[in-house]
Amino acid sequence: MTTNERSKFTRTEASFTSDGIRCAATIFRPQEASATPLPAIVMAHGFGTPRAMRLYAFAERFAAAGYIVCVFDYRHFGDSDGEPRQLLDIPRQLADWRAAVDYARTLDGVDPSRIVGWGTSFAGGHVLTLAGTGVEFAAVIAQVPHIDGIAAVRAVGFRHTLRVLPSAVKDVVRALRKKPPHYIDSVGLPGTRAVMVSPDASSGRDRMMQESGLTHGDYPETVAARILLKIGLYSPGRTASAIGCPTLVQIMSEDTVTPASVALRAAQKIRTATVRTYTGGHFDPYVDLLFSAVIRDQLAFLAENVPLAGCSAPTA
Repeated sequence: MTTNERSKFTRTEASFTSDGIRCAATIFRPQEASATPLPAIVMAHGFGTPRAMRLYAFAERFAAAGYIVCVFDYRHFGDSDGEPRQLLDIPRQLADWRAAVDYARTLDGVDPSRIVGWGTSFAGGHVLTLAGTGVEFAAVIAQVPHIDGIAAVRAVGFRHTLRVLPSAVKDVVRALRKKPPHYIDSVGLPGTRAVMVSPDASSGRDRMMQESGLTHGDYPETVAARILLKIGLYSPGRTASAIGCPTLVQIMSEDTVTPASVALRAAQKIRTATVRTYTGGHFDPYVDLLFSAVIRDQLAFLAENVPLAGCSAPTA
């Protein structure tokens, strides 16, 4: 265990199992012990991205404010087990989420009735899906969430879809033949064969890596290409009207990966939604200048909807 005196939190490495596979987790706790059980925030990253890519920055702020935090990697990704590597399977990721929530409920000092689901990008869609299909969250934070599969495909354009389609088909054929996956870059420049090719994608990824102290090669930056045939079928916004817990939806006005207009329409269907819109692109919430505003609004939302028992409201 390491203790960060300045930020007043502790950090431990842990793990849980999902369908028998070890999923790596990092647990952040307030340094000062609490006389009463605390809420816990369960966090996971977006499309093909490990938790070490800037999620710790959010977790540290939450823990310093008084919350227990569990940040995990999906099976097949990051520091978790699972073969083949870099396999993004939506049902498996949703199962990993359920296992992570169940695990968080068992952590020492956690109030099992006050679990917050925090997801960004693709995981933002996951927490909305889970909240809309029966997982009992005390609250949800969906940052630049994936909302509509068809809208996501339209956003990249027909020409790009044709560019990456052969890779997806090749990977499916390899899977049927029990061969290793055919991989595609998760992020690339416009006009390249990659999943996310918005003008700010490569520079945004590089800024996140730099701020996280990572370099290219620390983690694979690819994904098994078969997921490209599934993205258009995955639309978490379809269950938005069934979400009953307080939900913060954070939208970037210039987002070309998860379009702002689509996210706003979905948020309007949630009965207890708080919507915050910022000027910026899909990759901007993770680093300043926008990180400070985004985390401040998340802490304010938590203070109002999942307060720390017997404590004053957390501040940014």
